[in-house]
Amino acid sequence: MLLNVQDITAGYGKLMVLREISFSLERGETLTVIGPNGAGKTTLLWTLSGMIRPRSGRVSFDGADITGWDPSRIVNLGIGHVLEGLRVFSTLSVEDNLMLGAYAHKANLDNLPSVFKYFPVLEQRRKQSAGSLSGGEKQMLAIGRTLMCELKLLLLDEPSAGLAPLLVRRLFDILADLRKEFDLTILLVEQNAEIALGFADSGLVLAQGRIMLKGEARKLINDPEVKRIYLGEGGF
Repeated sequence: MLLNVQDITAGYGKLMVLREISFSLERGETLTVIGPNGAGKTTLLWTLSGMIRPRSGRVSFDGADITGWDPSRIVNLGIGHVLEGLRVFSTLSVEDNLMLGAYAHKANLDNLPSVFKYFPVLEQRRKQSAGSLSGGEKQMLAIGRTLMCELKLLLLDEPSAGLAPLLVRRLFDILADLRKEFDLTILLVEQNAEIALGFADSGLVLAQGRIMLKGEARKLINDPEVKRIYLGEGGF
């Protein structure tokens, strides 16, 4: 077991967002977390990457209790977090953004050829400012920058947000290839439930800060209860 989350409760100030969240993630597994807006999906990732300290509960990674650790210590363990919203260092070049991804590991650039192999546009624009990239290119850069560290667990927050459907499909194809090459374990938060469950091995459905359903992704994708929680009585 690579990641074990036990009874995590977390929030902001007096606002409780997550309540007694428990799940585990095996090495090499892809788990997706879906649910309606405000369910606590992003808060879960922020808690796992150390950006929010849990009020109670325990997080274990690769045998170590990392509950309440600072983000700098967590990233050194091999946990990379791609934030929602195309977060790049806009005034820096594409190449400098990628080098920052390797900073925690003393600028080990061994993964740079693989990043350029899967995202060749980044090599073409390596001297260009990151702020001048398109939305899709910024998402590629954010993922590529995270891959520059000695990554074991990739936390992805809404990678499809703001991207055209054809680019979303291409992005998930690339993620599938990266998962094999880097032997990645992935925890994916995604608003597009259909594509997320099609990509993942297993899934969690969050609503109002609690896990409402969990199981194999291929079973959840056709579960009417998932559709009810996610979109009322409609479908995906």
